[in-house]
Order: sequence, then C-alpha cells, then structure tokens
Amino acid sequence: NLSTTEDAFDKLPRSANGSVSVKDFEEFIGKYFGGAGDDLIFHEPEDFALEPEGFLPKVENQEVRAWALEVHALWKNLSRKISGSVKDQPECHTLLPLPGPVIIPGSRFREVYYWDSYWVIRGLLASKMYTTAKTIVYNLISLIDAYGYVLNGARAYYTNRSQPPLLSSMICDIFNQTGDMELVRKCLPSLLREYQFWNSGIHKVTIQDAQFGDYILSRYYAMWDKPRSESSVIDKESASKFLNASEKAQFYRELATAAESGWDFSTRWMRNSSDLTTLATTSILPVDLNAFILKMEVDITFLAKVIGENNIADSFLVASQARRKAINSIFWNEKMGQWLDYWLGNNTTSKEVHSWECSNQNLNIFASNFVPLWLDVFNSDTALVEKVSKSLKNSGLICAAGIATSLKNSGEQWDFPNGWAPLQHMIVEGMARSGSEEARSMAEDIAMGWIRSNYVVYKKTGAMHEKLDVEKCGEYGGGGEYKPQTGFGWSNGVVLAFLEEFGWPRDRKIDCEQGY
Repeated sequence: NLSTTEDAFDKLPRSANGSVSVKDFEEFIGKYFGGAGDDLIFHEPEDFALEPEGFLPKVENQEVRAWALEVHALWKNLSRKISGSVKDQPECHTLLPLPGPVIIPGSRFREVYYWDSYWVIRGLLASKMYTTAKTIVYNLISLIDAYGYVLNGARAYYTNRSQPPLLSSMICDIFNQTGDMELVRKCLPSLLREYQFWNSGIHKVTIQDAQFGDYILSRYYAMWDKPRSESSVIDKESASKFLNASEKAQFYRELATAAESGWDFSTRWMRNSSDLTTLATTSILPVDLNAFILKMEVDITFLAKVIGENNIADSFLVASQARRKAINSIFWNEKMGQWLDYWLGNNTTSKEVHSWECSNQNLNIFASNFVPLWLDVFNSDTALVEKVSKSLKNSGLICAAGIATSLKNSGEQWDFPNGWAPLQHMIVEGMARSGSEEARSMAEDIAMGWIRSNYVVYKKTGAMHEKLDVEKCGEYGGGGEYKPQTGFGWSNGVVLAFLEEFGWPRDRKIDCEQGY
C-alpha cells in the first residue's frame, strides 16, 4: 500500500546531495510498482472478423485492399480490458476502472482518450465492429456519470480537464448505422449533463457585438494550476523562468488548457509564436470548440426527436440557431473566407461581457479555421463551401500529403509541417458532403494524398503513425515534447473512413509519385 511504499522510498540510501543511485531506484520501482501497462490486459474483440462482410466495397485495388485489412487487424492489437486489480484496488492505480473493454491509441498512450475515440469509432464502423464502438461510448458515459463530463483520458490525473466534445457525434454515427434506440435512450441524459459543463461557469463567455446583441460562446479552461502529473518535469522546466508564484500557476493552467484543446502544443495558443511561456489558451474563443458544441446542439435535437423528447429537441434547436448566429458574427471573416479564433483579454472571468472588436480575430491561418465546414449547417450552403474551399486552396496549408496544421514551423507538434488525421477528416468530409462538385473533387485529392502517405510510411516502418509530415509524402511527423508514437487509433480510423468514402480504383497507383 501507499504508506509501505513511501516508507521504503524514505529508507533508500542517499548521497550527500540527497540523490538516490539509479541501481537502488530501479530496484525500488521493480519491487513496489507494476510495469507500465500492467493495468490493462489484451482483449479479443467479440465482433472482430478477419474480413468483415461488406468491408470497403469501393476499394478495388488488391494492394490497397490487403493493406486496409492489415489496418483493420490493428483493432485487435489495440484492444484491451481493465485488469482485475484496478477494479479491486482502484486507489492503487491511476487508470480508472471503466466498465467495458477499450481501444487505446497506441504506444505511450495506454488508456482511453476522449477525442481520439471519435475517429477510432469511425474506423470501427467501417470495420463493422458495432459492439466495440458502442462499448467505447458507454465507457465515456460512465465518466460523465462519475465526474459530470468526459475526462481528457481515463486516468485519475486527467480529472481536471476534458477534451474536444465529440460524444454526441459518436452516438449519432453509431445510431445512423445501427438504429439502436436503446443507445440513444441511455446516452441522452449524460449528453445533457456534458452540454451543461461546456455552457456554464468558467467555460462560458458572453460577447456583445456592435449592435449590442449578446452571444454565448465557449472556451477551453482546465481546472488546474499545477504541473500536469503526466508531464511534471517538463512543465516545471518550462515554468522556471517565472519567479512570481501566481504567474507560474497561470502558466500551468494554460499548459493544461492547451492539453484540453487537444492541440498540445501550437503557436495557435501563444501570444509570441517563438515562446511557449506566452501560452494564453484560456484567453481564446476557439472556432473548432464552438463548432463542436454547435454540432452537439444539432445532434441532441436529432437524438431527442428520435426518442420522442420533443421539448428537449425544441430547446436545443433554439440553442443551435443562437450559436450558429454567434459563430457567424464572432468568428467569420468575410475577406479571408475563414472562421478565425477570437482573442479575449488576459485572465478573463466568465462573468464579464466582452465587446466584439474586429482586431481581436486571430488572422493567422490554422487548419481549425476550416473545421466548421464539417457541420451540415455550413456545408449545405454551396456558395459558402465554394468560398471557404477557395480560401483553403490558397491558404498554403495544402501540401503533398495532406493539410498542415498551421503555417508556422515552431517545433511544436500542432504546427507546420505536421498533419493530423482528425483535421484531414473533418475538413475533407465537410467538403465531400457539400453540393459543390469542385469542393468534393478537392476533398478527394486531399484524402488520396493522405492515404498514400500513410501507406508508404506503413510499408517503410511497419506501423501506423499518430501524425505525418505533410510536406513529404511517406514521412511521419515530429516535434513536441515526446517521441512520435505508433499504433495508431485515429490514424487507422481516418484511413478506413476515407477508403470507405472514396474507395481506390483498381488501376490507381499507391506510391508517392502520384501526389496532390
């Protein structure tokens, strides 16, 4: 138990400066701690088939099809269940005892992560693994039941923050393929609770436009002002320039809030793009977060109607109309043809009303500026889609192997030249669903470049990677505070979703010479 372990640590022999030798420390760790990942056990998914019936019917090229089946088989590699010791002695583990089996992202990410799960589910749906997909949702629902929101990940040290809210999207996509009414009934109360989390307290911000109209929007805001437990050494080192305790605490909050955004880290959140200590994530109204919450409002309207909860449906229809208006008023930049993040003042509270100023829009170009295209309420407007697609085409973000995250090469992983599966997917799917032939053609070109690069990287390294270098077809990404990871949940999911949507003709090559 904890007291025995602490006692043993206190008794370790120490040198004059108080340090412990590597040998003694390793022996101590081996005796008193389990191995990394011992809290999870491999699990054979009950709905896995080597080649599911109806799998990727549009993939005619046999080489691509064989690879797609290898990617599909990775669900088995990434499937786990929580070990009995976690359930019996939760106080001895950081892993939270989720009720069902899980799909992990891979490598160092040995637990469930919130927004990763959406693209994992998209891949599972392509793989016809409906039971596994539903189990992921029920696991996330259990976190809402316990904490009031879905945590960043299923660890005790993630209870201070969430991640991009995509649970309603997961439920809608599963329902649209399975028609499972019971899933909707079970999940709706939890979705309402999650919605409340994002639309109250520190996450809620009021902006007043020039006509004195008030708009309610949301921001990321971690409930934490200390080093992140999973990165405490790095965080303390980053914060060492601050001498003032309150400045240090605020910087720790900004780090945790950037982690809540999923974009950890990016010049998107920095006042000075060459200095991580200028992170100001809590002072930004993000385009994508508000698009996700608008989608949540639209999804809840739909799901409530499905099970006859018409009062809920009516109230969320009104909420979605108000947020759509807010997104257009606060984020839209007509001249650029993009939605732009909006800067608030420093250390703002949720009780203030902020006056909208054009100069507060962040004019820098990020892939997130195009995420609203993913929503049907925007991609159903053909003229708008064509304007935004043209803006994307001229933005400098589109490269040989996909869409770059930003135009700034800062060394941070959510910046140029890295491309990430979720951003490719949302933008491509939004354009592909629109009524514009030009946008759909552009979307297909981007998807083909992304598939090709994943294929070539996989053939070279034997693995799927969490991010790619979009400047060079066949290269994985880098930068940030940890080594590039493989596995990889959302990368697998997006490749399968793209192959399901666009297919791959028999005579189309899959090498890097065929780029965008």
